[in-house]
Amino acid sequence: MNSDENSRLDTSPETTMGEGNYENPWIYKGSTFTSDNIGDFFGYVYCITNLQNGRKYIGRKYFTQRRKPRSGKSKRRVTSESDWKKYYGSSPELKEDVKHFGNQNFKREILSLHSTKGTVNYEETKQLFLNNVLIESLDDGTPAFYNSNILGRYMKKDYGQFGRNNTNIS
Repeated sequence: MNSDENSRLDTSPETTMGEGNYENPWIYKGSTFTSDNIGDFFGYVYCITNLQNGRKYIGRKYFTQRRKPRSGKSKRRVTSESDWKKYYGSSPELKEDVKHFGNQNFKREILSLHSTKGTVNYEETKQLFLNNVLIESLDDGTPAFYNSNILGRYMKKDYGQFGRNNTNIS
């Protein structure tokens, strides 16, 4: 990751004004993150925390999306801002908890911002492994993270020992 990538952003309190007023906003370095802050960044790595039970979800999101126009006849693609302001991850279990507890009971933090798709993807994978999202558990034995896999290749069911007597991972 480019060490400059996360130091270029002005995170002064003024970013909470005007356009920053969206429901349960993303927080970056203590301030609300808005469309005005995107600049040249391609995307971000984030952590969503359930404030009711402490479970977390680490993921990535891009600021733009490329889609075919609605007519469907054209081969060209149109770039537009993604749904990043409303996004709560791709985990069905997390989405169900957001519906059950309400989005006000979730903290949404941007961990890092990145200028390329490659650095966003790399940093997400790095954070998933560094945080042991497939094997960490809360004090009561519940999985600490909603994440169920890494890269679609490493699955929680193969590594996490939740509710099992065998605590050895091999």
